[in-house]
Amino acid sequence: MPKNPKEQPPEKLTGIRLKEVPKTSAGLKAIASALSHIKDEVGIKKGVQLLSKLNQKDGFDCPGCAWPDPDDKRAFLAEYCENGAKAVAEEATKNKVSPLFFATHSVQELSELSDYEIGKSGRITHPMYLPEGATHYQEISWNDAFTIIGNELNRLNSPDEAIFYTSGRTSNEAAFLYQLFVRQFGTNNLPDCSNMCHESSGAALSETLGIGKGSVTLDDFNHADLVIVIGQNPGTNHPRMLSALTENKKRGGKIITINPLPEVGLINFKDPQNPLKWIGKGQNLTDIFLQVKINGDVALLKIILKLMKEKEEAEPNSVFNHQFIKNKTAGIKDLLKDLENYSIDDLLPQTGLPLEKIKEAAQLIINTENIIFCWAMGLTQHKNAVDNIREIVNILLLKGSVGKKGAGTCPVRGHSNVQGDRTMGIWEKPKDSFLDSLEKEFSFKAPRKHGLDVVDVIKAMYQKKAKVFVGMGGNFISATPDTSFTAKALRNCNLTVQISTKLNRSHLITGKKALILPCLGRTEKDFQSSIEQFVSVENSMGVVHQSKGTLQPCSKHLLSEPAIVAGIANATLKKSLTNWTELVSNYDLIRDKIEATIIGFKDYNKKIRRKGGFYLPNNARDNNFTPTHTGKANFSLNKPSEIELENHQFLMMTIRTHDQYNTTIYGLNDRYRGILNERRVILMNKNDMKSLGLKKLDLVDLTSHFNNEKRVAKGFLAIPYNIPKQCTATYFPESNVLVPIESTANISNTPASKTVIITIQKR
Repeated sequence: MPKNPKEQPPEKLTGIRLKEVPKTSAGLKAIASALSHIKDEVGIKKGVQLLSKLNQKDGFDCPGCAWPDPDDKRAFLAEYCENGAKAVAEEATKNKVSPLFFATHSVQELSELSDYEIGKSGRITHPMYLPEGATHYQEISWNDAFTIIGNELNRLNSPDEAIFYTSGRTSNEAAFLYQLFVRQFGTNNLPDCSNMCHESSGAALSETLGIGKGSVTLDDFNHADLVIVIGQNPGTNHPRMLSALTENKKRGGKIITINPLPEVGLINFKDPQNPLKWIGKGQNLTDIFLQVKINGDVALLKIILKLMKEKEEAEPNSVFNHQFIKNKTAGIKDLLKDLENYSIDDLLPQTGLPLEKIKEAAQLIINTENIIFCWAMGLTQHKNAVDNIREIVNILLLKGSVGKKGAGTCPVRGHSNVQGDRTMGIWEKPKDSFLDSLEKEFSFKAPRKHGLDVVDVIKAMYQKKAKVFVGMGGNFISATPDTSFTAKALRNCNLTVQISTKLNRSHLITGKKALILPCLGRTEKDFQSSIEQFVSVENSMGVVHQSKGTLQPCSKHLLSEPAIVAGIANATLKKSLTNWTELVSNYDLIRDKIEATIIGFKDYNKKIRRKGGFYLPNNARDNNFTPTHTGKANFSLNKPSEIELENHQFLMMTIRTHDQYNTTIYGLNDRYRGILNERRVILMNKNDMKSLGLKKLDLVDLTSHFNNEKRVAKGFLAIPYNIPKQCTATYFPESNVLVPIESTANISNTPASKTVIITIQKR
């Protein structure tokens, strides 16, 4: 095998076209875009039939985001968004990656393609093997593939030399079996994609409210007086959220948007589910837009806290919910004292905002009781990411806006069932109570030593302390930071295994030996022992519900994820008392085991058959904070950004295009930002461009600076954009090479992909 297949997209431009940024989102253009993707990948007739079952109570869950479906009536026309349709089109594509494809394309040749081109190759149809020294993948039987994995795992000096990664697409049933196998093997090395996105949310919310999940339901948006969307772009990443915001506005609610970029989806929205709304002006959403500088969030929130405190002191009982604070919280005195250490004048420059604009937002918060805060990776991928979320909680606790209808926390999860994976035990730091339950039910000694998260896994592989990598879904090399470093880490492994539906770059950056194990997709029927099965997933608001595919599998050689886990377990564990084959024969048996070991799943098989599923327990939603270390909801002390840029330096954040979901690239357009047919771009403030002598579409090289280390990404087109000074934005995975492996959030260890210090050099 060639030593260095390309670990990142090639440095080639694809012919950029720029258009005016649209003034409204969704509507007819979204429908046209969705149908175009369906037509190209699936065909209109089959595609429309497929979409009719997407997110319906008798259908399958969208393989895209984790935004919840309505509890009662689902939209007859389309209970999905443009990007949901794209996700389904990608999975149900007629394009196939067969053994012949691999025979005619070497690993090196495939790596020369862009991530978009690799993904468009299609669905993988057979298990494939790359022997040591080979240049091409070759077909392998399932039994032989499982044997190779079992032999490599049993050859290790310690179970901790193996890594078992999980993406968010995995079902509850597959995730539960996966973590059970890994722990019976003897390790807690179960990193997952949460480590790279909402780990900061989980850490902050667990400490302050006693649960690492959000506290609101979809119905709460119908009762909120104020929704604050911060560090999030739902128009691209969670489009169905815009429908909830629209309903909130109709009921008289207000919306504050806080973000370095003005995102069209939060400005104006035309509901694609309502034909009467396809024309006309659309629904204006944002009432107040605070265009904060990158990583200026704690400073902004702290100014708001100080303004709230000033108003409360001037007019006692006009701002704070003293009864809630007294009965339900701890740490109020320390918070108020700590606020005295900061002056608004010192904090203001970090925000890049005029004080009057902040005062306008603060006054709206002061005058409102039912407040929902929503956020995503714009808050969670910074050095002080946990501080960002804890400061949000401080505001909500002062207002008593947690644990009641129309108010609370709403971390918007990225990938469908990423929250369910964690519920099922996919976590490198399991609680002893969970391990106790596993031991009791399955009669084995569970490992108690905490495992490695994503960043620590990469370091372990780089140092040759980890030698086998198994990826349950996802595209590890394109999702992780410090691309070159991560590639070297993967290449150090003896064996890398990817359980996947479609070809991606992680199949090309491998260990000495590599396996690709193709699995069923969400859209496909799953038969075990001649009985059709269904799986379950958990959405972003804690609802567990069914998902049942409707298509015939794209290849007869595919296995379901639970069946793949069982095959690996049978080939690896020689003394396991678990009957893996029996569990996979009927997924009800897996759900019985979940019920026996995980709180909240009593009568699982009965409740999962209810149309729409059921809610898991949520202590914060129930106004009960006893799981925290104080037994109450905790105020916290948080620090603003400590980054100080030199005059020639800029902060870079990585973002997605509108034709992208996580690492899956559906197309080359970012319609809502007016950038078409190109991904190698950097969005810059026009005055910053002028100071560097740059003109629109000048070609530049980017260098990141961290601890006297430099990382370079070449060949980006500079685009003047509405973004604060000394702030820039680039698309990932193209710019992931610039994110240092050591630059991570305090406490959560999440890569700081939103605060990368760079310099820009004109070609």
